[in-house]
Amino acid sequence: MITLVLAASVLVGVSLGILGGGGSILTVPILVYLAGQDTKEAIATSLFVVGVTSLVGLVAHARAGRVRWRTGLIFGAVSMVGAYGGGRLAEYIPATALLVAFALMMLATAAAMLRKSRRTKAAGPAPAELPVPHVVVEGLVVGAVTGLVGSGGGFLVVPALALLGGLPMGVAVGTSLLVIAMKSFSGLAGHLAGVQIDWNLALMVTAAAVVGSVVGSRFAGRIPQDALRKAFGWFVVVMGVFVLGGQLPQGVWASPLAWTGIGLAVAAAVTWGTVRARRPRPVADPPREGSRAPAGHP
Repeated sequence: MITLVLAASVLVGVSLGILGGGGSILTVPILVYLAGQDTKEAIATSLFVVGVTSLVGLVAHARAGRVRWRTGLIFGAVSMVGAYGGGRLAEYIPATALLVAFALMMLATAAAMLRKSRRTKAAGPAPAELPVPHVVVEGLVVGAVTGLVGSGGGFLVVPALALLGGLPMGVAVGTSLLVIAMKSFSGLAGHLAGVQIDWNLALMVTAAAVVGSVVGSRFAGRIPQDALRKAFGWFVVVMGVFVLGGQLPQGVWASPLAWTGIGLAVAAAVTWGTVRARRPRPVADPPREGSRAPAGHP
């Protein structure tokens, strides 16, 4: 069984290295269902594994120039404040409602990523650091959401940096690892007072995840930005459906009405995507009189 745990942990590292997300949402089930840990111990161990793995992946991304340090540090610090507020608010909201809302947010985020990927042009030079007020607002919102549901680090950080901040996907992934590491170690400090960690298992899982992270970070720099965005979008779709499926009553999935609604939603999405793809693209305006002609032309 330990071999299976370690093999799965390598995939956790690959996910973090390539996509900048998926760490906690994959590590906790591995530790609970494969390693036999209880939920609280698995969450604490996951924070250690994801924190260390994110730091190692961060080094490779930083060497390649795919980290915005000021943006990441401010985003991480502010999101910790938002996470605290979200955690306090979560006491008054039913857990099922929180997770269903989280799953729907994941699916909406994935849809935005996939839609953006179809319109993305060739990647230009990475922009400079994002404006501080912009980063503060995004960090507070993302932190509050992650505090509410107790998860979702990379699944929300990467889209916030890529869609709202305008960073290229590779840079958003690298910067998100800095944010995830900060939040993971902060959360771990809060758990250590009441949870006993099996450090032998934690170190073995971490070592396996680090190997995957190094591999994933190397591949991240070779994958086109548009393909990386699509991969992230579909990965979030799968995770969102998984979370949503675990929260809705079993009777819902057995209902013909539910499957009819799902089928109609899928058909509508496919139809909408087809219509958008067939729309004629706007023709570029002709050069104004007096403008400089391209090289090689009169």
